[in-house]
Amino acid sequence: MRTTQSGSSPSFLADTLTYANRVKLFSRTDWIVYVAWVGMMFGLLFSVSAFFLVGYVNGVSYPPYVWNIPLGTAVFVLAIAFDTIGHRTVYKDEISKGENLVHHITIFAGIASVVLMCLGYSYPEFLWIPALCFVALAVFYSMVDEALHWVRYLNLQSDRVEMWSHFFIFVGHTIMSIAWAYWFLKGYPGVAETLPFIPRIW
Repeated sequence: MRTTQSGSSPSFLADTLTYANRVKLFSRTDWIVYVAWVGMMFGLLFSVSAFFLVGYVNGVSYPPYVWNIPLGTAVFVLAIAFDTIGHRTVYKDEISKGENLVHHITIFAGIASVVLMCLGYSYPEFLWIPALCFVALAVFYSMVDEALHWVRYLNLQSDRVEMWSHFFIFVGHTIMSIAWAYWFLKGYPGVAETLPFIPRIW
């Protein structure tokens, strides 16, 4: 489905509502993919936020920059939840031509960066290099994805709602990743003080 940059809707709000209503076009497979992907990202947001909340209510003092992690994650996840609607419906065929592969590489690099930075608490000297490499790769491939979005937009295969959604994905992801990487390199101040308040599950 081709759309014009200005769109047929009279306002950005109307365009946004039209974009959101495309969830009604989801097939069963679309819902499975959407819930799995967006659910995983909300799981990240919940776990990060819960960790800091537990520490905060128990008197742990975190450096101010640390709060950029849940803030960036929230922006990232909410934008993903919206952006993915278009990816699973009106732009699915166009994205399947190559952009999907970029998405998969970006997701792999992003997940790897988070896992490695978490493991880096226990093995900082060994993991700081691969962790930062994957952070950089995730950001780089996000930039590649952004370029592909603009190619689609200029070819009338995207719209301003999707473009703004992807902008906020990029904003949230970079804020989260840079703040988390900086926290890692600083030795994770506040983590040791928070861990005693985290229930053990094994």
